[in-house]
Amino acid sequence: MQNETRPFVPWQLADDFMTAAFMKLGLPEDESRLCSDVLLESDRRGIESHGCNRFKPIYVDRIRAGILNPVTKIDVLRETPTTAVLDANDGMGMVAGKKAMDLCIEKAHKYGMGMVAVRNSSHYGIAGYWAGMAAKEDMIGITGTNARPSIAPTFGVENMLGTNPLTFAMPTDEPFPFMLDCATSIIQNGKIEYYARIGHDTPAGMVIGRDGTELTDSKQILKDIRNQKAALAPLGGIGELFAGYKGYGYATVVEILSAALQSGMFLRALDGKDEDGKIRPYHLGHFFMAIDTEAFMGAEAFKKTCGDILRELRSSAKAPGQKRIYTAGEKEYDVWMYRKDKGVPMTEAVQKEFIQLRDELGLTQFCFPFEG
Repeated sequence: MQNETRPFVPWQLADDFMTAAFMKLGLPEDESRLCSDVLLESDRRGIESHGCNRFKPIYVDRIRAGILNPVTKIDVLRETPTTAVLDANDGMGMVAGKKAMDLCIEKAHKYGMGMVAVRNSSHYGIAGYWAGMAAKEDMIGITGTNARPSIAPTFGVENMLGTNPLTFAMPTDEPFPFMLDCATSIIQNGKIEYYARIGHDTPAGMVIGRDGTELTDSKQILKDIRNQKAALAPLGGIGELFAGYKGYGYATVVEILSAALQSGMFLRALDGKDEDGKIRPYHLGHFFMAIDTEAFMGAEAFKKTCGDILRELRSSAKAPGQKRIYTAGEKEYDVWMYRKDKGVPMTEAVQKEFIQLRDELGLTQFCFPFEG
């Protein structure tokens, strides 16, 4: 981190600009601010594959293409004291995510647990944002989402499952929660997009071609995945040698929970194309859960035990040459401590996108540090 050479953009400036751009595209102001905050939360944690890098290609371009509704109409299809099913009507996934986790938390405060499924949604940003909402309320937060087909089943070569993150956040007595936020593939599309932007090859063993070969050309991989000519390996990698079947199994769990709870689309139907090959909304599904730790042995007891477990893990014997053992969420907290007074580091590609969007949308009040 200390060797960062990219220019930093102040957090508030990046937030204000993306909020203003979202509003120009038709989002209400409060929802624009939310969507911007979700993107920036990813950059705060150093997970750049889901931050400003995705602002234009995933959200702006899809709104302009007419496959993502800027105004999100959310319908409640079914509800019980502890559960609900929402329909996002192909609106902003972040707006649906906020509504769903707010509802989970409300139900968990009353009944100890709450779970909500969402149908007809879109990319909802970094999954940890939603699980983290529950952790801030001294609750265990759980979420997952399906996605366009990218992962091949073990012993297969066809992209069938999405990268399907299974994400947990748990409150601790430390300054940050335990946060496990990762895809069930060995690498994510967003990471390959990031590699392509910086001219970096994808490491071997992470992507498989239709002929069974391992692919490394990041730009070509992105094209091949969209054209069904390549697929990501599940966690563990290609085949069974390093237990790729485990990642395949977890990806399937997320697919089932994301689709079956709300009777939505799944697998190949999430490729974003109709029967004529024309682009259409993705119709993604998500699930969210909040569990109130106070309903068990009390929130303070939970946080103390959770913190003790993490501290004991970090203090265990280190491998030769290693200076530190981390627990999930710790590295992200360290990144935030480094970046919080500096801002968002931006690649040259993102800089160009910000300037392009500013000029196209007439947001002439914004000037960025990288423009000199």
